[in-house]
Amino acid sequence: MIEAQDRVADRYELTYPLGHGGMGEVWAGFDEKLDRPVAIKFLRQLAVPQNERDTAVERFMREARVTARLDHPGVPSVHDVGHHDDDLYIVMQLVPGVLLSDLIAERGWLAIPWAAAIGAQICSVLAVAHAASLVHRDLKPQNVMVTPTGAVKVLDFGVAALLGADVPRLTATSHTLGTPTYMAPEQALNSAVGPRADLYALGCVLFELLTGSPPYRADSPLGMLHRHLNDPIPSIKEHRAGVPDGLVQLVVRLLAKDPQHRPVSAVEVYEMLAPLGQVDEELAEDLALTVADGQRIDPTTPYRYPFGPLPPQAPPPTRVDIIPPRATPEGAEPPSLDELAEVEERVWALAEEERFTQAAELLESALRPVRKGHAAKQPRILELRLNLANLHVLAGAFRQALSEFQRLIPDLAARPAPDQELIWQCRQQAAVCQAELGEAAEALRELQALLAEAQQAMPPDSSELFPLRQQIAMLVAGIGDVVDARRQLKGLWRDVSALYGPQSAPAAEIEALLAHLDRLGDGKPGSADTTAGQHGTA
Repeated sequence: MIEAQDRVADRYELTYPLGHGGMGEVWAGFDEKLDRPVAIKFLRQLAVPQNERDTAVERFMREARVTARLDHPGVPSVHDVGHHDDDLYIVMQLVPGVLLSDLIAERGWLAIPWAAAIGAQICSVLAVAHAASLVHRDLKPQNVMVTPTGAVKVLDFGVAALLGADVPRLTATSHTLGTPTYMAPEQALNSAVGPRADLYALGCVLFELLTGSPPYRADSPLGMLHRHLNDPIPSIKEHRAGVPDGLVQLVVRLLAKDPQHRPVSAVEVYEMLAPLGQVDEELAEDLALTVADGQRIDPTTPYRYPFGPLPPQAPPPTRVDIIPPRATPEGAEPPSLDELAEVEERVWALAEEERFTQAAELLESALRPVRKGHAAKQPRILELRLNLANLHVLAGAFRQALSEFQRLIPDLAARPAPDQELIWQCRQQAAVCQAELGEAAEALRELQALLAEAQQAMPPDSSELFPLRQQIAMLVAGIGDVVDARRQLKGLWRDVSALYGPQSAPAAEIEALLAHLDRLGDGKPGSADTTAGQHGTA
């Protein structure tokens, strides 16, 4: 039981509770060392199934570190993270203001400039997060706060990771990550999600800001997921007159079932919303709202007093020859083998402490002088480059990891005696990175090509191919072909059961995936052939 005046890590004193939920509690506290108020969020490991707890903690800690690197005024600062008894905790900036969910509950729909200004500020945060390979996965009004200065804060990056203990998302189990009311169809299918899943959630939030209600309603979480997957996209015009046509159409695009039909990026959405959130001083004064504690808030304020630009927008790399290496300083001497060995020792020491970002930066700096020419293809350098790519994966920097794997593949293939298994692993890792970045179609094509090549070299039902086949099936589901995904999973279930037995853990995991797809596809639990015997005869 957590109580006032409890001490955490012999440094933070709890003062009063701010809120609680099924996953834990949030307390106001005080950092005794730095003499400042903080918010401390406790997350109950006991809420995670025992067999997934270690992986859940690992993923949560990694995403917490990525969150701490987000340098944006719309993201509360992360000060510390650790364990307290059976709970995890995060120490964060204590943010004053009002939750967006409370504003909607009190006011119903909001003024159009307010909705646009809030949406644009959320996009500003998402743009920075997505550039850092971080997807929120649980954007909703309860996770957005408007401060007295009018700044919008997006809360709970990384916390949602506890709801799904998968690393990577391609190996998802039947646990669904996120909140059903705001969940993208591909997220409901437990497939890999990327930045456009956050844009779908933003569409749900904008719809609620403009109408007072979310786009879909249902009596159960499963029913809600089914509506996101199958119901027509509702129009704001059916609920409210006077909303500009451009804003109405933007929300429709954000709510597209297929991620490829949504806007390309949060930057694109920002550029459409920001002009609608800019109002003159007189109108802003009329729109300003006094909340319960006497504070006046107005989310259009930052557009009269901007707090900073968005990160530069660049198209995602898709080909090896358009990914330029970092510039090498003039006159830089390539490191000797002894110097590289010394750097590698320091890198692994940092990695042992799970300081993956710092380790990657150190190794990348050492490799920079040998990025070009024959030196980059020397066996020792190739080994270090592979280590660098894997460090980027561990740090959650999937864009950097993808670039590194894409550069490695042709260099490995150019060796006199190429290691085909290593090349195959790099291609698979590159596809995993693409899926994590929301490039599901590209990832699927590469994984399908890998499977076809592997099946020529080994029996099609080889156990070595089981994980790859499962990844492919879930990506197929994620792009909307649930029927084919079911077919593939049923075939995989038969092969897994023949080798390990129908009651084995691998077979049970596939059973859970099939049951989940069956429920979502039909909207009627138990309506599809999800029993072991039925799988065996399909």
